[in-house]
Amino acid sequence: MPSSTGPSIDTITEGGRVTQVGEGQEAEENAPPVMTFGAPTAGEVLAERYELVEHINNDSAGRLVWRGVDVVLRRPVAVVLRYPGGDSATEMLQAAVAASRVIHPNLVGVYDAIDEADRAYVVREWVDGHSLRELVAVDGALDPVRATAIGNAVASALAAVHATGMVHGNVHPGTVMISDDGRVVLADARTDGADSQETDIRAVGGVLYFALTGHWPHGEAPLHGATAGHGRAALPDAVRDASGSIAAPRQVRAGVPAYLDDLTMDLLDPEIAPPSSDVLAAELGRLDVPADEHFLEQAGPLRFTADTGEEPSPLASAGGRKVALGIAGLLAVALVGLLVGISVLGDDKDPKTKPVARPSSSAPAAGDATPTNAPVRKLTIQDVRIIDPDSRDRAEVRNAEKVIDGDENEGWETQSYRNNGKFGGLKKGMGIWIDLGAPHTVKSLQATLSSTGASAELFAGTAEFPSSSSGDKQLVAAYSTRIGQPFEDHDGTKMAFNGFDPERKYQYLLFWITELPQKDSGDGWKLGVQEITVQGS
Repeated sequence: MPSSTGPSIDTITEGGRVTQVGEGQEAEENAPPVMTFGAPTAGEVLAERYELVEHINNDSAGRLVWRGVDVVLRRPVAVVLRYPGGDSATEMLQAAVAASRVIHPNLVGVYDAIDEADRAYVVREWVDGHSLRELVAVDGALDPVRATAIGNAVASALAAVHATGMVHGNVHPGTVMISDDGRVVLADARTDGADSQETDIRAVGGVLYFALTGHWPHGEAPLHGATAGHGRAALPDAVRDASGSIAAPRQVRAGVPAYLDDLTMDLLDPEIAPPSSDVLAAELGRLDVPADEHFLEQAGPLRFTADTGEEPSPLASAGGRKVALGIAGLLAVALVGLLVGISVLGDDKDPKTKPVARPSSSAPAAGDATPTNAPVRKLTIQDVRIIDPDSRDRAEVRNAEKVIDGDENEGWETQSYRNNGKFGGLKKGMGIWIDLGAPHTVKSLQATLSSTGASAELFAGTAEFPSSSSGDKQLVAAYSTRIGQPFEDHDGTKMAFNGFDPERKYQYLLFWITELPQKDSGDGWKLGVQEITVQGS
C-alpha cells in the first residue's frame, strides 16, 4: 500500500479524541429501539478485565462504542455494548465469534464476546484512525492511487473471510477504517444470512466508487437491507441520468484512469458476473503501485504477465469492458512479457541427483532482483511431495501431484484413521512440501480441502531433504518459520495463509496437517487436499 496516510487525526477529532471506530451494522427501519438503561460509566471494569475509559459514540444500530483498556494485557480495546443481551444480541455475538476465527492484517481483530443477559458486549481491536466515510467527508474524493490501495485492502480482507466459507455482509464506507499509520482494516462483520459472497464483492465496487467520487452508488437501492435515512443510504447518492443509471467515476471527476473506472463499473453492473474475492484482490494488487509509476494510468492493468501456458487474469475474460492499450501500453506489455519469459526460462532446474539437503538463498542473486512492484500472479509450483515422518511403510506419500493439477474434484488424501482426529494417535502430523522452483515474493497460499474440521499450519524453510522417513524428520525439524496463524478445527474447506513477509523471498513451503476431520459416515477420520495454489511475484 502506498505510504501516504492521509490527513492528520486532528482534522477529524473533537478535543483531540477519536470520534469513531467503525460504524457497525445497519439498523433496520422496523428494528425495536435499543434499551440503554443501566448504561456503564467510565472506570467500570467488565468481565473483571476490560476497563471502560471513554464513551466514543453510538453506532448506526444503536450500540454503545467505548474506548477501553484490557487491564490484563495492558492494551487499548474497543468495547461495543448492546442492551439487552440474550436473544436480541445473538446476531452480534455470532458475528463476533465468526470474525475472531479469521486473522488477517486488513481485518479488525476480535478479542472477546460476552453475554450477560441484561447486556452483551464485544471486545475488539482499537483502531486509532477514522472511517473512509469520515476521510472523504473531510478531504473529499481520494486520488486514484489511494482509492486503489483501499480497494485492494478490502478485497484482501474479504478473500480471507470467503476462504473460510463465511460472508462479511457489512462492507461500506463506515466499516472501512484507515488507521493513523495508513493501515486499512474492515470492521463489523454480520451473519444474519441476508448476504452472499457476491454482494460482498459488489460492495467493493461501491467502496471504490465512493472513494473516487464521494458518492455512494447504492443510494436508491441500498445494499444489505439498509433503508432511507440509515447508515449507508444516508451517504450522498451517485449522479444519475433520467433512467436512474449512475454516472461513471470519470464522468464525475477528472483524473480517474480508464482501467480503474472500468473495473469499478464492472463490479457494480449486475449483468457482469463478478470475479471471486481472491481474484479481485490479486487484480487490485497489480494496480496498487506508487504514484510515480505512471504507465498504468496510460495503458491499463497488465493482464498478460502470467507464466507461459497459464491463463490470463480472470478479470480480463470476465465479460467486462475492454481496456484499450495505446502504443506505449503495448510496449510496456511486450517488455514485461519479455522479462517474465526470461524469468520462466531461468526457473528450470535440473532433476534431483543427490538425496542431500540443498540450501536455498532467501534473496535473489545479483542482477536478478524482482521489481518492487511486480504484478501478483499465480506462481508455478515446480514440485510437491507428501511429508510423512512417522510412517514406516510410506503408503500415503503417493499422488502428491494431484494437489497441483488444477482439478479440485481430485486430490491427495490420507488413509482413514479409526481412533481420533489426530492420526489415531500414531502420528504428530503429515504435510505437503512445496517447491516453487526459485525464490519468489509470496503473497498468499490457499489450500482447498475435502471437508471441514481440519487443523493445519504453514511453514517456510530454506533447504530440500531426501524423500524418506529420516529425510522427512529432518525437514519438519528444519522448517520452523510459521506463516500466519494456524487453523484449528476449521469450519471451512479453504484455508488461506496471507502472513508472508513482503521483504523476504520464499522457495520451499510446508503445509502441515495436525488434525483430521471425522468422516461423514462417522467411522473414522480422514482428509483430502484437493488443490494448493500460491500467489506472488
